[in-house]
Amino acid sequence: MKGQEKEKLWGGRFASATSSLVEEFTQSLDYDRFLALHDLDGSRAHARMLAHTGIITKDELQQILSGLDRIQNELEQDEFTWNPGLEDVHMNIEKRLTDLIGSAGQKLHTGRSRNDQVALDFRLYTAAALQEWQQVLRELVQAMLDQAEDHRETLLPGYTHLQPAQPVCLAQHLLAYARMFKRDHERIEDALPRVKVSPLGAAALAGTTYPLQPEQVAGHVGFEEVFKNSMDAVSDRDFVLEGLFIASMIMMHLSRLGEEIILWSNPGFGFIILPDAYSTGSSIMPQKKNPDVAELVRGKTGGVYGRLMVLFTTMKALPLTYNRDMQEDKEPFIEAHRSGSSSVRVMAGMLQQTVFDRERMLGALKKGYLNATELADYLVSKGMPFRQAHPLTGQLVASAEARGLGLEDLNLETLRDFSGLIEGDVYDVLDYQHAVQRRVTPGGTGPESVEEQIRDIKEWMDKKNGGSV
Repeated sequence: MKGQEKEKLWGGRFASATSSLVEEFTQSLDYDRFLALHDLDGSRAHARMLAHTGIITKDELQQILSGLDRIQNELEQDEFTWNPGLEDVHMNIEKRLTDLIGSAGQKLHTGRSRNDQVALDFRLYTAAALQEWQQVLRELVQAMLDQAEDHRETLLPGYTHLQPAQPVCLAQHLLAYARMFKRDHERIEDALPRVKVSPLGAAALAGTTYPLQPEQVAGHVGFEEVFKNSMDAVSDRDFVLEGLFIASMIMMHLSRLGEEIILWSNPGFGFIILPDAYSTGSSIMPQKKNPDVAELVRGKTGGVYGRLMVLFTTMKALPLTYNRDMQEDKEPFIEAHRSGSSSVRVMAGMLQQTVFDRERMLGALKKGYLNATELADYLVSKGMPFRQAHPLTGQLVASAEARGLGLEDLNLETLRDFSGLIEGDVYDVLDYQHAVQRRVTPGGTGPESVEEQIRDIKEWMDKKNGGSV
């Protein structure tokens, strides 16, 4: 049994082998193998620092770096042999390194613990995931921007309570979502400095007696900050929770967009024609063209929310410092990363190829009396108090509805039966295009405002695409 425990790098204190049930229950390779390349990067940085401080020799450093390079090649070629009995990614890589280069490989772990090692690996993984989200978010915003530029003059009903409210510009509608995803991008920018904090040097919890230089490790892995409290460094998972919160926000925004796509693609609306490449059919109804992509994005949103709650629940009662419960931190984030990044990508691809039906949108404007507010404002401009103009316009809507006509279809004589203030110029006001053009406030749906919104998003995109994330 002692021979079996020799496989475990911590096995010296134990006289009997670990139960196979326990080995299966405690191994974390299913998810922490995703950290393998980041573990290699962290180990390279640690080894260079050990050599710089004289803890290992330059020759040992070169052996370690050569061995780590070989392991990376094995990982990339899918030739690395994982041993569940070694529990985790760190033990597997260290054991393989020692097999390759001998005793020099056993010196790599000097001055560090798996506690600060996994914290560094996971921070590297999380930072890379967040930066990937930024890239795909920009692709999604670009798809919206392209469509917005093509639909500056396309009108559709704007809704409140999912009921027709006022005419709006399609470009502004799309740019509203662009704003949401821009904010998500900004949340990542705000979070990244808190993610990119190197914990290596905290060791198990109390620091170490070796003359380590954590700043050097941080520099090697591209982090600007190092831990300030070793106990916090190994027990902090705020950076993961913050990432999961951002993922939840992104998915919520995607789900809202997906819901509109689902509605608009329904023939009852008919506002959009989904690309065949992003739709599916029915096994029994030949005419069906289903918006499955948008539905799946909507469905995956709950899973991402749940993973945020999973980690909140895991962390809520943990005393300092590291506890094995924290092994359960990777699955929620890795799965959220999969769902989130793929959802953004597929929505961007679908939006790029979606066709908007201008005529159907314009036709929908006439069904909901969306120029009623314009008529009320017109009466106000003629001197009528708004509190009188509002009910009077409501009476006109009821009269037009009873006749099966739009407000703009009522003749002047009928309109003047309700108010002598109404004159022939009212028809310009009731025109839907004019209704949009008259919206002059910043951020509104008027042409000048929409142009400014397009310009603002383009400038932001140019800045982000031209610089580092």
